[in-house]
Amino acid sequence: MSPNRIKERDEHTMHRGYRVAAILALTLSATLCATAQISLTSAVDLALKSNPRVRLAEADVNKAAAGLAQAKDVYIPALTVGSGLGFSYGYPLGQPSVVNVTMQSVLVSFSQPDYIRAARAAMQAASFTLNDARAGVEQDTVVTYLALNRDLAREQALSDEFAHAQQLVNIVADRLNAGVDTGLDLTQAKLTAAQTHLALLNVQDETATDQSKLAHLVGLPAERLATVAASVPHLTAPDAAPALTLPESPAVRAAFANAQSKQEIAWGDERKLYKPEIYFASQYSLFAKFNNYQIYFPAGTFQYNNAGIGVQVSWPIFDRARKAHAQESAADAVHAFAEAQIARDKEQEGNTQLTRSTVELSAKADVAQLQQELAQQQLDAINLQLQPNAATTAGQQRTPKDQANAEIDQSARLVDLLNARFDLEQAQIQLLRQQGRLDDWLRAAAATTPATNNPTP
Repeated sequence: MSPNRIKERDEHTMHRGYRVAAILALTLSATLCATAQISLTSAVDLALKSNPRVRLAEADVNKAAAGLAQAKDVYIPALTVGSGLGFSYGYPLGQPSVVNVTMQSVLVSFSQPDYIRAARAAMQAASFTLNDARAGVEQDTVVTYLALNRDLAREQALSDEFAHAQQLVNIVADRLNAGVDTGLDLTQAKLTAAQTHLALLNVQDETATDQSKLAHLVGLPAERLATVAASVPHLTAPDAAPALTLPESPAVRAAFANAQSKQEIAWGDERKLYKPEIYFASQYSLFAKFNNYQIYFPAGTFQYNNAGIGVQVSWPIFDRARKAHAQESAADAVHAFAEAQIARDKEQEGNTQLTRSTVELSAKADVAQLQQELAQQQLDAINLQLQPNAATTAGQQRTPKDQANAEIDQSARLVDLLNARFDLEQAQIQLLRQQGRLDDWLRAAAATTPATNNPTP
């Protein structure tokens, strides 16, 4: 077969491949039109409202606030109203009363100020835990959102690559019939198409998994859930020489606040050993008139209305149980501080690795960017040489087979770039959370989000 005939067959096959790619693109576009898009800020807001970890931490904060109020309110007299109404035969036993009112409160306690400080530290620990839970949910939601955003882009790129691979199979088959290529070339082209198809199926599975995870986080149906790429703000590149010291996370601060709370409790229990406690007490009782009081008391001496007020002093001199309890509290405080120190050391080690790995991932993303640009430039050069009015140059004549291979390589490099960028973004989000700047970044996302900010089909 003549070279002109081969070129005509290659061009026919190339146009047929373009039609296949166009059909796939239209199908994917129709699918995307039926998706339910949600912006990044909307996803994070929905996740924070519905996540059980946040609700659990909020309940702990409310519990700690109630504990602090309880520790302070022991100085406020507690008022109790009751009744001991009953009938007695013979001499009245006790003081059966129609109505009795009692009031009691702490006047002096050397331990209570420590318990109040312990409750306040426990509330701070709960607040730090809540901040850490919110940051964790924000990080999970953002990373999942970015993963789904990458998955959708990879799916488009691999769909294009698969169309080009099928086009390559048709081109090589025609060249084999023309006696230009061999059966080995056709098998290699089929293998490339099969590998691309497998990669596309894997990415579709990952897309479905990330859709399900994001839907679980935000409380929306997973079917056709899609992202809005424009709602993701730019992430700055890490410094070439990153700082190895980052601020303590809310989790570590919560651990030290919890340890401080236990230390205050230990001090309070120790002061209970040999320090007196003074309580205020008062009582009013209205006794009944039918319990034979008039028989045993002279006429006119019995009072139906009775009241008393005074203080009660308690001074423990020897109490082995309290002493053992104070030792137990002291041991709990030492244990809590040791755990907090371990958490701090572990976090600092992780921060060192995180800052360094972020720089490395940035370099890998730069390499992937250059490889993708190079593949695109090579594809552009081949397309230019295949133009009908292109000037002939010395060297190997370009064919549609070369064009198909270049398109496959360009799509593959794009997938590599998307993966490298996601790895970098994931590390950057973790670094932002550790630096306490994730909320600022999300506020920037809210400022750059398009006007339609609600999940809409």
